Amino acid sequence: MDSYMRWTLYLLPFIFPLTAAPVLLSETGQGRGLSWALAALGFAQCVLGVGLLRRSLERYRLGRPAPWRLVVLAGILQLASIVVVVLLVGATGATDGTARGTTLLSGGLTFFGALSLLAARVRTYLLWCLVGGPVAGLAVLPFGGRAAGAVVVVFMVWFLALWSLSTVRTTGWVLAVMWEAEAARAVQARLAVAEERLRFSRDVHDVLGRNLTVIALKSELAGQLARRGSPAAVEQMAEVQRIARDSQREMREVVRGYREADLPTELAGARGVLGAAGIVCRVDDTVREELTDEVRSVLAWTVREGTTNVLRHAESGRCAIRLRTADGRVQLMMENDGVGVAAPKPGTGGSGLAGLRERAAALGGTLVAERRGKGTFRVTVELPLAPECTDRPEPAPEPSAALAASPGGTS
Repeated sequence: MDSYMRWTLYLLPFIFPLTAAPVLLSETGQGRGLSWALAALGFAQCVLGVGLLRRSLERYRLGRPAPWRLVVLAGILQLASIVVVVLLVGATGATDGTARGTTLLSGGLTFFGALSLLAARVRTYLLWCLVGGPVAGLAVLPFGGRAAGAVVVVFMVWFLALWSLSTVRTTGWVLAVMWEAEAARAVQARLAVAEERLRFSRDVHDVLGRNLTVIALKSELAGQLARRGSPAAVEQMAEVQRIARDSQREMREVVRGYREADLPTELAGARGVLGAAGIVCRVDDTVREELTDEVRSVLAWTVREGTTNVLRHAESGRCAIRLRTADGRVQLMMENDGVGVAAPKPGTGGSGLAGLRERAAALGGTLVAERRGKGTFRVTVELPLAPECTDRPEPAPEPSAALAASPGGTS
């Protein structure tokens, strides 16, 4: 959208000299040289306007240095075009007035458009143009312009100023709002991650904070008793050992609860996370039967992994999750668009889908990941409502074991 709006703005001024060029370049007689000069000035302003409008938009949106030198040059070219038109009217009369006036639109759009972006406030810009109109009208009088012609120049300048304001400044405002919305969406996604980290850290603090404080106090007390030769030191150390074991057990419960996937929670989380990323997520849950814990866990892990893949590997605008039962089986289908030709093929580029496929197979189910037409990708999981196979994959090691087994202390 940014490229479309920018290049539309850059190329719009070229329409006017291209439209008027056949008439101006075909003119013969006394005004031929001036007509060619007017056409050349129109194209020169268009070429200058690409860089001028680009830098003006960057000034308006990002606060970068203003291109005042280019603005002055564009103003000189625009004033020169008006003077050439006045000279043409004096030399050949009011013939070809449409082509001559059309050529002035290109320079007016670039000069006044850039000026509207550089002005801090709209009222400041309007004040500049209100004063600039009579100045331009007076500037054409030494070149043979009449009072009526000067009045026409004044109103023409005011018209170009208002037209450029409504075209260029509005485009800059829309681009600024669009980029602010994009930045807000990124901030919202980061806040969601930070909130989840805060929740986990709060749970860890609540579980371990009190117990570690008690362990520290009892260890200090046991040390003092040991220095005195008191047999109560052994009892205190036994109490420390018991509290440490309880802390380890509670910590495992916290981590296990964090790592276990709950289907309703994952469905709501997928809708929230994808929505924060600007992806429309539709959840269609028609399951009314009671699902076993194993089935719910596999389906929840599928939703979590599918959501991650949508955010990581696709430029999606929509995602659909459908959950239904039929013939004693439950089916979860997750489909999203925005899959490009360079996206990883199903079954490659990671172990997420492979792990899900193993989980499903352990319960007698299947998982199919396939790329479909129009850049869509679909993951389908089918599981029996009452799985008979209990040969499930080994659970992932606890964080402490993973840390101990990984090189360098990271997992």
